[in-house]
Amino acid sequence: MRLKSLVPIIFGLCGLSAALPCSVAASQSSDVPDWLAAHVGEGDGQIAQVVLERARTLYRRKVSSGVVRNGCYFAMDATRPSDGRRFYIICEGAQSFRAISSGHGSGRNLKGVADFSNGRQCVKNFGNAFDSSLTAGGDYVTRETKTSFKGYYRAGGKDAAFKRTFVQFDGEGETANSRERAIGGHPAALLRAMCMKKSPGSPYADADGNVPFGKLVDYSGGRSNGCTSWSPSDARQIIGMVQGKPTSLYIYPESSDIAAVAKSVAAGRSPAKAGLYWNTSCLKQIGKPKFWSRKTLEPIIAKYEKDHPAGPPQPLPMCK
Repeated sequence: MRLKSLVPIIFGLCGLSAALPCSVAASQSSDVPDWLAAHVGEGDGQIAQVVLERARTLYRRKVSSGVVRNGCYFAMDATRPSDGRRFYIICEGAQSFRAISSGHGSGRNLKGVADFSNGRQCVKNFGNAFDSSLTAGGDYVTRETKTSFKGYYRAGGKDAAFKRTFVQFDGEGETANSRERAIGGHPAALLRAMCMKKSPGSPYADADGNVPFGKLVDYSGGRSNGCTSWSPSDARQIIGMVQGKPTSLYIYPESSDIAAVAKSVAAGRSPAKAGLYWNTSCLKQIGKPKFWSRKTLEPIIAKYEKDHPAGPPQPLPMCK
C-alpha cells in the first residue's frame, strides 16, 4: 500500500462509492494544516483535495526514504485549463503556497490512423508512450538540470544568446519511462523562424562562422511535447529551488482516475457525484478523457513513422 495513514485507505475507496466523495473523505481524516487547507478548492489558484493529498503523501514517502531533502514539493492538476494556475509550489515549513500556470502535452494527430492531440486549453488525451507528446500523470522526482544553447535572438538592439535549462523528471510505475521519453520541466520559450547568421566571433559559431538566429517566442500556458513548461520567470525560481536539491512532483490524473471518470461520463453519471474529481469546465469541453498506454500507442506510432518516413534534415537558410 503506497500510503501510510487512513487518508490513503479512504482515497482508495472513495472513488468506488457515491456515498463517500473523495473531498469529504479526505477532509475528515487529513492532517492538512489550516493555512494550507485554506488553499484547497476547485477555483483558480486553488488545489483540489485529492491532488494535495497525493502530492503530500508522495513527498513524505520520498523524504522518509532519503531521496528528497528539499523543504518544498510540487503538484500539478492537468485537468484544469491551461490559462489558469494549476502548478503548485508548496513549502510547508515556511507556510508558503503558490499556484502558477503550466503547459501540457500537445499529443499528435496521425492523420488517418489515430488522433490523440490536445487543444490549447484542456487536455483530453493522456499517455506514457514514447514519441507521443502526451502528459502522463503520477509520481515523479526532479533530477539533474541541463542548460543548452538554442541560438541567438534580438533584444535591446543587440544579439542575445538564448540558453534554456531542462530539469529531468524520474518517474515510477506508469511514469517510469520519463527519462527515456526525456520528460521534465523547462521555460516555455523557444526560437522560431530560424536562419543562420554570420558571427565568427561567437563561441557558438560553426566552422563557417555562422550561428543560428531566430525570434524568441514565449508560449507560457500553452502546449509542449509532453514536458511541463513554465513561464521564463517562474522557471527560474523553480530551477533554482531544485538544482542539487531534488524534490517530488505529483501530476494528476493517473490512468485509473482517467478510466473512472470516462466510465462515469459514458454511463451518464456525474463524476463529482460518484466521488471522482475532474475540472468541470474542461470536462464540458473535452466530453470524456482517454489514457493511451504505451502498449497500445507505441506500435501505432512506430508503424506510422515507418509508413511516413521523415525526409533528410535541411540546413537552415542564411538570414536575409
